Amino acid sequence: MDPTNGADSTVTDMNDTDTFQPDWSLAPPTWNWAAQDEDGRWFWYGVPPTPGIGGGVWRAPSRAQAFAVQGAPNPLWYETLQERPPTD
Repeated sequence: MDPTNGADSTVTDMNDTDTFQPDWSLAPPTWNWAAQDEDGRWFWYGVPPTPGIGGGVWRAPSRAQAFAVQGAPNPLWYETLQERPPTD
């Protein structure tokens, strides 16, 4: 998987974890989860990720995650898991 996939993504207020919503139009079509690691990196996930054993990161098989965008470091990273909203 290309780790720079989505690196040029345009996001609004990506450092405000209370209101940030990923631009789901940029996610791979069937990937329904997004989450931010403690270092600020956001990733798309094709399967529900789980918190890493050592903390600070979300884990999923490498083929089921792709870099989305860089945000600011977030000590509350474990509260950022989001599921793709339903479409109308």
